[in-house]
Amino acid sequence: MRNRIIDILKNTSGISDWRVLSTRTESTELFFVHKDLETVRSTDTTDIKVSVYVAHDGALGEATFSVYASFGDEQIKEEIEKAKKKANIIANQPYSLPENEQGEYVSASNFANYKPHELASLISNACFEADNVENGSINALEIFVYKDIIKVTNSRGIDKSQVKYRAMVEAIPTFNGAESVELYEQYNFTEFDRKLVVEEIAKKMREVKDRYEAKPPVAKLSCPVILDAPELEQLIGNYVGELGFGALYQHSNSFSVGDDMQKNSCGDRLTVTMCGEVTGSVRSSAFDSDGVTLVDRKIIENGKAVALWGGTRYAQYLGQVATGNLGCISVECGTLTNVEKTSKPYFRCASMSGLQVEIRNDYIGGEVRLGYYFDGEREIPVTGISISGKLSTALANMRLSNEAITYESYNGPKCAIFEGIEIV
Repeated sequence: MRNRIIDILKNTSGISDWRVLSTRTESTELFFVHKDLETVRSTDTTDIKVSVYVAHDGALGEATFSVYASFGDEQIKEEIEKAKKKANIIANQPYSLPENEQGEYVSASNFANYKPHELASLISNACFEADNVENGSINALEIFVYKDIIKVTNSRGIDKSQVKYRAMVEAIPTFNGAESVELYEQYNFTEFDRKLVVEEIAKKMREVKDRYEAKPPVAKLSCPVILDAPELEQLIGNYVGELGFGALYQHSNSFSVGDDMQKNSCGDRLTVTMCGEVTGSVRSSAFDSDGVTLVDRKIIENGKAVALWGGTRYAQYLGQVATGNLGCISVECGTLTNVEKTSKPYFRCASMSGLQVEIRNDYIGGEVRLGYYFDGEREIPVTGISISGKLSTALANMRLSNEAITYESYNGPKCAIFEGIEIV
């Protein structure tokens, strides 16, 4: 199909450039109800997107469409003609597509050492090994093991491919008492480590029991607030977005190179590198959707913005060198030890409805569905509260864990502790 599309594009008049991006995904899927395997499924699907570029009136227009397996040559030609018409009425500032690079890449993963069904079975066994909480159970479990083959080809000589592996576990841990409480768990990874899978699911099994037992605090809590990796990914993700080429070009950025992003800091200073690949991250890649080879770039050093990052289009508009659209965030660890963390009371957010970060309004907060108040001796599960504070104050007083963890696109401190965030 890809070759047919490319042949048609090469013989189509009236277009300046083109790009074909395809993702073939082979999956093995297991569906359990309680511990009963209800469904086993294997799929092999291909998603193809075609972009057509038309230079006109000193501008560059672009339009993208999807190609489905049912399309014949005539329908592909019709879609190209529709895209040409759309591109002719879009007037972007001109830029050049990347060119003259070829390569074949395979992401590092031990998934390649297993047959897909064997790996899916091993993952499910590890999940059920953690199902050992009295009155608790995994109500539903779904295992997905994927192999992605991503290819990008354009009219300027870009021709790259990459094989990537990933797995996703979706689980519904449940605790049954006078009433039932459920949590939703989605766990993504690219390396199979049975111990880590057991630990992740066991943590959720404990949390669902704690969610059942959690009560609102009897008195207002006044102590430092701890955010774990999922919330740190969101928090720091907002800041790195401010340093993208696109944000600067569109004048939507709050920070520029040279700015101190942690004014009046008395805690740990942020050092952040945008990366193409981080071991264990499902967002790792060798190149972006334009075919640009990804180049790591340190963008925040000791709390100060030191560089910008982003794809080829906005890089060219700003006269910069593209890093590609980097998908991973690497944050240097800080000085907070576990001994220091547990030396005084704190409140740890375990499950939030979503961390709210508003840089322009200088706000951080959100609803905490499950949290833990550490009274100096043990963590006590609590619920029915929120956190709220000034973002600038929180960052100025932030202490980062000296332990690292990988979560989704994030690799960095396992947690961070903040002074000045109110618990309400």
